[in-house]
Amino acid sequence: MGTAADALGINLPQLIAQILNFVILLIVLRVLLYKPILRMLDERREKIAAGLNAADIARAEAASAQANIQEQLNQARQQGQEIVANAQGIATRIQEEQREQSARDREEALKRAQAEIGIERDRAIAQLRGEFADLTVGAAEKVINQSLDRQAHQRIIDEALAQSSFSEN
Repeated sequence: MGTAADALGINLPQLIAQILNFVILLIVLRVLLYKPILRMLDERREKIAAGLNAADIARAEAASAQANIQEQLNQARQQGQEIVANAQGIATRIQEEQREQSARDREEALKRAQAEIGIERDRAIAQLRGEFADLTVGAAEKVINQSLDRQAHQRIIDEALAQSSFSEN
């Protein structure tokens, strides 16, 4: 085998030394570079995974917060609609109460006006009776040309007026 290796230009002790050097280099590289690089890559992989997990958690929390905000908005809208509906109901009730109060006030004013008209009418009728009685007595005195008993004539006139159309009003 020595001749074949010589024919190929292979120096066996040098080949063994190179193989040993290569193995030593591999061991040194593995200890000094490969393991720290692998450790650094593993740490980086863990950090990336932790970051992705944190992003997923943040995304889930954001979605939950968004759903919570949407629910609160819906509740606020519903409460706002209830408040508006209550306010409209109250406004309608107040308007109805005001209409009823106005109707009662009008009725009371009408009754007072009718009562005042009745009182004024009665006063006017009494005044007319008195004036009519005075005119009648005065006319009778002129006709008879003498003084009549005013009280007796007043009683007769009052009886006549009570029977006349003045007493009916």
